[in-house]
Amino acid sequence: MAYKLNVNGKVHQADVDPDTPLLWTLRDTLGILGPKYGCGIAQCGACTVHVDGQPIRSCVTPVSAVTGRITTIEGVGASAVGKKVQAAWTELDVAQCGYCQPGQIMSATALLTSNPKPTDADIDAAMSGNICRCATYTRIRAAIKRASGQKEA
Repeated sequence: MAYKLNVNGKVHQADVDPDTPLLWTLRDTLGILGPKYGCGIAQCGACTVHVDGQPIRSCVTPVSAVTGRITTIEGVGASAVGKKVQAAWTELDVAQCGYCQPGQIMSATALLTSNPKPTDADIDAAMSGNICRCATYTRIRAAIKRASGQKEA
């Protein structure tokens, strides 16, 4: 079946089975490689994308369930908040291996869009579904604080 998907402001046509996970539609059909496959069960966050600004796990979301605008790591920098998050990530050298970072940045951007001045508890709650195997959690929190304009702990 053919689906029209608005990804990063551009409309794409994807002829895929309705049960195909959005992640595979993005990566395999559309060639958008930023969202990563990590676990396939929505536990690690590497596949996080936004649908109408809300973070979702694209590895378990069927393409047939997506009706809004999709933003991936490739397009998140178009927003002011996304630019600040990406800049903070670079300034603080957050990434180690980098594999989880697209999902981390997508979750952090969603957090700061809905809560511009999060507490440490807010950050922990919003980021709890994102696993970093390199354990850069301290730098991730500091980057979120920097992007929000708050003093880093």
